[in-house]
Amino acid sequence: MNAGPQSYLARVVAFVAIVALALLAWRLLDVIVLLFGAVLMAVALRTLAGPLQEHLKLPAQVALALAVLGVVAVIALAIWLLGDRVAEQFANLRAALPPALDAARNWLNSQPFGQTLLELWSNAKSGEVFWTRLASLATMTLGAISSVLLVVVIAIYLAADPALYRRGLLHLLPLEQRPAVDAALQAGGVGLSRWLLGQGVSMLAIGTLTAIGLALLGMPLALSLGVIAGLFAFVPFFGAVTSGVLIVVLSFAQGPDKALQAAVLMLAVQQFEDLVLLPFIQRWAVRLPPVLGLVAAVMFALLFGPVGVLVATPLMVLLMILVQQLYVDRVVETPRAEAAAAHRDVQAVE
Repeated sequence: MNAGPQSYLARVVAFVAIVALALLAWRLLDVIVLLFGAVLMAVALRTLAGPLQEHLKLPAQVALALAVLGVVAVIALAIWLLGDRVAEQFANLRAALPPALDAARNWLNSQPFGQTLLELWSNAKSGEVFWTRLASLATMTLGAISSVLLVVVIAIYLAADPALYRRGLLHLLPLEQRPAVDAALQAGGVGLSRWLLGQGVSMLAIGTLTAIGLALLGMPLALSLGVIAGLFAFVPFFGAVTSGVLIVVLSFAQGPDKALQAAVLMLAVQQFEDLVLLPFIQRWAVRLPPVLGLVAAVMFALLFGPVGVLVATPLMVLLMILVQQLYVDRVVETPRAEAAAAHRDVQAVE
């Protein structure tokens, strides 16, 4: 007699709880992005520690400590070997940017389409607001540094014992759903690990090819521009476009012909990545359809700002794996396979 009202009340409570959790997640979007950044870094640390643990038969915490020390040692060695040169080139890059912008602006003024582009840019940047935002750059930088340190600390704790936090998350779910969700989470971790490895190879290749190509063209600051191109390659498509535009603009200081050569070089590097490098990497790494990558970058940029662009692709990789494991395989494919098997059994009987 009371089952109906109690069932209705339970549905209302569940609905209110879901709405409350959704509102809480919306208010904590920045925290969620930081947590996912920590998860991504933890996956990277576990990827580095895994071979040490497997081949040297080390405890997980010892292997993780060696991986962290190895990363710190590599960074320190790179700074020691290349730090002065890169710092000098970046200082020269900062000094070369204003005259390069002036040269690019003068060239655009001499072209009919260039005057239209400059007019659109002048109307879009809204002078006072633009400079106000530029003045707050120091505060944003300090906030970014503190956020990065927080992400690093959380990532180390997550990487030290990922099973502990995975079990804690599973305890929030009904017993019958835990095995499937656990398998999906582990598959997501493997997918992120493979994506990070593939992206690391791609970043190294793009940075090296860009630096060598610019050096062959006789461009100054080739090393620092190669470093920038490699780092920006972490963000598919948009990173390559941003670094390419920066390199072409800086090339205008050497003349329009040099800018054209730099544009051809960046286009060639991009085509090499798309046609040669990515197909090779995707044989063993996670393949994210390009449309999903672009949609993810735009969507997460609107939700989270510039930081959202950085985590858009790996977050979409994780979501794609979870949807495949928890929805497509269990809800769509399994009933279809069972129906096909039942149909075959019926035909066999007939």
